[in-house]
Amino acid sequence: MPGDFLRALALLLFLLPRTGLAQNTAPTNSPLDEQLAEIRQLQAASDWEGILRLIPSTDGSAERCFYRGLALSRLQQWEPARQAFEAGRKKAPSDPRFPRELAGALFQLKHHQQAKDSVRLALKLDANDAYAQDFLATLYFMEENLEAALKYWNPSQKPVVEQITSSPQPRLKPVILDRAFAISPASQFRLEDFRNTQAWLDHLEIFPSYRFELRPKPEEKFDLLFHPVEKNGWGKKADRIFSIVRGIPSLTARVDLFNLKGEAINLESRARFDAQKRRAFSEVSAPLGRRPSWRGRFYFDARKENWNLLRSYQRDAPLLGDLRLRRLAVGVKLSNRLNWHWEWNGGFELSYRDFRNLPVVSAESAGLFTPGVALKYLAGVERKLWNIPERRFTVQSSAALEAGKLFRSVAQRFYKVQGSLEGEWYPQAKGDDYLVTARFRAGRADGNLPFDEHFIFGLERDNDLWLRGHIATQDRKRGSGFLGQDYLLWNWEIEKRIYQNSFLDLRLGPAVDTGRIYDKDANFGSGVWLTDLGILLKARLRNGVNIIFSYGKDLQTGRNAFYATTSR
Repeated sequence: MPGDFLRALALLLFLLPRTGLAQNTAPTNSPLDEQLAEIRQLQAASDWEGILRLIPSTDGSAERCFYRGLALSRLQQWEPARQAFEAGRKKAPSDPRFPRELAGALFQLKHHQQAKDSVRLALKLDANDAYAQDFLATLYFMEENLEAALKYWNPSQKPVVEQITSSPQPRLKPVILDRAFAISPASQFRLEDFRNTQAWLDHLEIFPSYRFELRPKPEEKFDLLFHPVEKNGWGKKADRIFSIVRGIPSLTARVDLFNLKGEAINLESRARFDAQKRRAFSEVSAPLGRRPSWRGRFYFDARKENWNLLRSYQRDAPLLGDLRLRRLAVGVKLSNRLNWHWEWNGGFELSYRDFRNLPVVSAESAGLFTPGVALKYLAGVERKLWNIPERRFTVQSSAALEAGKLFRSVAQRFYKVQGSLEGEWYPQAKGDDYLVTARFRAGRADGNLPFDEHFIFGLERDNDLWLRGHIATQDRKRGSGFLGQDYLLWNWEIEKRIYQNSFLDLRLGPAVDTGRIYDKDANFGSGVWLTDLGILLKARLRNGVNIIFSYGKDLQTGRNAFYATTSR
């Protein structure tokens, strides 16, 4: 915004006069030519033209190049100043003054990326250069990259936040909001505290988006403004209408209530009336003890589905008809967001399932369709591996374990393990017009695994292992995707914003999916490596809902797939 830019520019101009102090700190052991004493006298008198008469070119020592560049900078002749500092850097590559002063000239020439690279080089040569740290932090601040700015301000105990305010004021109770903020008024604004605050705000699950704004004040202090978009109750009238409309294609009715009583208590329910895959699901979640870092949830899930396995079944024996599955499950989960690095979760699920119209499968796979009661333990952990704010690049990982037991005359035990590695990169220095994501996932299951616990490849609302060229339903029946007990999957996406307003963010871009899913009995797995190419159109609404339209092509068969779904 123009106001933010002007405030950042004012802050930068506040820093620039300090350059003289930094420039006078020449190494005491640097060689002085016969004119150096006279040059210093001219500098003290601010006679920059006189210095240029004594040093008419960049020939000679690195010290002469430095004073020539200094004089040209004071006369605002930025291009010749840049040439002088670059010449001096070549002659004295270990002298931090040259990349530091070169950065100022590059900034004035509007070469902002080169200016940042030059300041970083100065800090590599002199890690304790407070002026270079302030300069680099200000450059990132002007690009609205607050994380990178804090990274370079913090070593000099900056910035100091005087007040923290919210606009608009959230309905969330102040005691919970205060606990979500690791940042405190009248104290240093630390990068670690900022990241922890973001992690705990996200864990409340009521802020689909928000932003932080630093407003400079006198004496190098700031006010911190929190601008949230908050979900409350049924939402606005437009949100309620959209909730009804988004469920029509999938024959689903939704009832979602958020931030009940201002306690970040959420109730999410949906009922699907599709005759081929009926489902009723409800979940309530809330912070435990009003602490944003802890969250508990209880859910209920009932399904009655018809599965068409004609496309996914790999054997020659004919299938007699649709497999019919009935499943009822209740579960409880607990998650703890320790800090921005770590989150762990755990829980239990009790379920009952039965199958009708069973397919003819190998003897080794007969146990797939065993009905009965099962108890399953759930555990998982997430870890942020890298966060490089200067490059706007993050990598995070996760691991999940499910271990269950089906209670029959002879108990059937099974387990599932999954892991993922996901990278996210914003290529531009400012804004989020472009986004590149890459995700690798792998899973393995063993034991007497019930049929509905298998991993599934393909596009489907109840599945997230997507191949954009494969739809995992046929005639609304599940089962046409590839099923297996072990899988590897890579997904790549590039997004470009093509339209944005206060309500809608529209993005378009290509996607590549490749992977393989294995079935130890060769009944349902893919058998070959799969690769799909796709194009995605994503519409993100202000309330955090994503509408995704995709076109994908299966490179093995040449099939085309068009699909639309919604997600949060």
